Amino acid sequence: MKSGRLLALLFRASFCIAAASTTPVLAATDPSFLFTATARDFGSYFPSYLANGYFSTMTSPRGTEPNAAYMVAFMDYKPGDISRPAAIPGWSEIDYNPGGGWLNRTRLDAGIFQGYAQTLDMQGATLTTRYRFAYANKASDVQVTTFVSQASPHLAATQIAITPRFDGPVQLSFPLRLWSEHQPRFPIASMGGEEMISAVIASGQTLDNKPVPTPDRAPVWYPGYTQVLSADGDAKALTLALKGRAQHGLGMAEAAAIGLPEGLSPDAVKLERTPTRLSLEITATLHKGRRYVFTKYLALSREGWGEDQDVLALASAARTTGFERLLADHQAAWHALWQSDIVIDGNPAVQKAVHSDLYYLLSNSTVGTAWPMGACALTPNYAGHAFWDSDSWVFPALLLLHPERAKPIVMFRDRTTEPARARARQYGVEGTMYPWEADPQTGVDVTPHFAWEVYREVHVNADIAIAQWQYYLATGDKAWLKTHAWPVLEGIATFWTSRVTYDKAHDRYEIHHVTSPDEAYNDVPNDSFTNAAARKALDIAVKAAGVVGAKADPRWSEIASKMYIPFDAAGQRHLDFDKSVPHDKITWMGSSLAWLMYPNLDLPMSTQVRRNDFQFQLDALKSHGDDPNEMMMVMLAVGAAELGDARAAGAWIDRNLVGFLKPPFNVRTETAANNAGYILATSAGFVQSMLYGLTGLRIDEEGLSEKYAPVLPPGWNGLTLKGVHFRGQRFDVHVERGADGEAKLVREALP
Repeated sequence: MKSGRLLALLFRASFCIAAASTTPVLAATDPSFLFTATARDFGSYFPSYLANGYFSTMTSPRGTEPNAAYMVAFMDYKPGDISRPAAIPGWSEIDYNPGGGWLNRTRLDAGIFQGYAQTLDMQGATLTTRYRFAYANKASDVQVTTFVSQASPHLAATQIAITPRFDGPVQLSFPLRLWSEHQPRFPIASMGGEEMISAVIASGQTLDNKPVPTPDRAPVWYPGYTQVLSADGDAKALTLALKGRAQHGLGMAEAAAIGLPEGLSPDAVKLERTPTRLSLEITATLHKGRRYVFTKYLALSREGWGEDQDVLALASAARTTGFERLLADHQAAWHALWQSDIVIDGNPAVQKAVHSDLYYLLSNSTVGTAWPMGACALTPNYAGHAFWDSDSWVFPALLLLHPERAKPIVMFRDRTTEPARARARQYGVEGTMYPWEADPQTGVDVTPHFAWEVYREVHVNADIAIAQWQYYLATGDKAWLKTHAWPVLEGIATFWTSRVTYDKAHDRYEIHHVTSPDEAYNDVPNDSFTNAAARKALDIAVKAAGVVGAKADPRWSEIASKMYIPFDAAGQRHLDFDKSVPHDKITWMGSSLAWLMYPNLDLPMSTQVRRNDFQFQLDALKSHGDDPNEMMMVMLAVGAAELGDARAAGAWIDRNLVGFLKPPFNVRTETAANNAGYILATSAGFVQSMLYGLTGLRIDEEGLSEKYAPVLPPGWNGLTLKGVHFRGQRFDVHVERGADGEAKLVREALP
């Protein structure tokens, strides 16, 4: 279980830019990709981020503030603590003082930041902020543009354009922000749940839901620390460079090169070095009505990703290339990504949500690596650990549109089989036992002690196997299956073989002592989702053995064929778990029966049983649900679509736009009431409701099969999956209305 979810349960229990002539011409941005904050958002601004899968920076209202930044799988391993993402030196900050006060230290007020608008263009992954900074009888028109390059992954840039409404000297500051270690830090690797809650309270903090945008779980999911080992700059060359190391972790390097306005000679340039800043401080005389453009070019690397790069040379070369060229290349790379898209005709609000969800998934994906997706992207939430979110939620959402970006997720599990084997030995089972919370760099178990019981949430091992098989089915890559997936599949099947119990009296196999996906139910026998997923994992191993020419353990088929999945014959529905366990807790889900219909698992059942399961889920959500988890809520649209209920599917899709999407940039949160944000599984689940829910498509041995009749919600004219990749072919999938008004699915081959 997500350890923060357990903690929460415990707590409740106790209380447009022009380009050079060589630049490709980009079409005007579709409004469904544009998200704009105004001065009305100052008090409830929920930050987004700019990222390219390798590193990030958070957004902030002025566009110039000192923002937290993170790097993929760059972890702090302080003894006594869990591993957590080490915040890298903040790179996007620029400050400006026209003489009456510094921009970043002046209060956010509509009278000071006049005509304010900040737009995140998700089609080009670019943040642009505009306002007139009017303070102390001086005014300047300001435009700030920032991006993290998709075309050159080690690069980023931020640019400030200033048009003063006066003549005179000004100051500008271009720092790299050197963060101090977060305090207090708790020994989360050893603290129990009640002990953790008490320690949080004693520190003057709480875990209560808080008003937007204050993070609810900041006392637990704080960033790790990067110690700066060396930092220097050259005032003449206008460059900064540093090297650092995550605490007890990997090394990194960062450099900046500053570009000045054409023809401007600064009055003074000073290098400032303090424990918290490495900065170039510039004084210059500006003239009224002239536009001055200052640019900060960044380059970053870390061990295991470009450590042989000279980041100072990269940043300087970027300055030579120039901002417009770099930006055009970056935006062209993003526009290429959007050639695979989900297009909705008839519901602009859903279209906008789909585009923001895809943006967040693509912003955190890499190509040609073996890193998973952290649960909350390149942020410190849920400590950057890899859960089943990566395999069962994000992976299927990327697989059909961007298989090259889904692949690293399954490669991560291949890369980390050794830690999984060691963990199996630790728990006295065979094969590989992947952890509920895996460190994204090492793959080892990094679950906080207060959530130690999640070692029982073993369905993650089946989830991993299903994802591995899906990648093979979608690509047809037998060499990959044999070399990379087969060791994973064999190890997991062996695990399940040693984890089941044979019930001789009933001639069936059972799985005891597990945590249900409805996580308040811990140490229960025969959780239906776990048993069904384990059965599928065993069947997959048998099929995979036949493809790669390996010998399948005969016990795999035996166990799968006799796996017990609790069922109420009288009610003609599945049970959440063994009937000996009372179903009486107030939880974030009410029930987990909806997940038996989840596209990855898609447990075979009759239409009547499916309808009964779905109705029970809805009833349980009303009677036993509290502040529902969005991971479950987004799946209700899939369940309704499988039943052919277009109206209900549309209603659940619309419901998932309410409360969970925090303005101004559609950041999804774990629940409507809390501010635990950036959870990629929730975005991925919403995307899956389009990819697999409304289309009725499933990935199986026959191909991309039309397993369920497609549905279109009332008011929708059509749904298109653009640029689907499947077994070496590319095509569009259209769900459109026929002459009879009924939805039909049409495939259109692409060149």
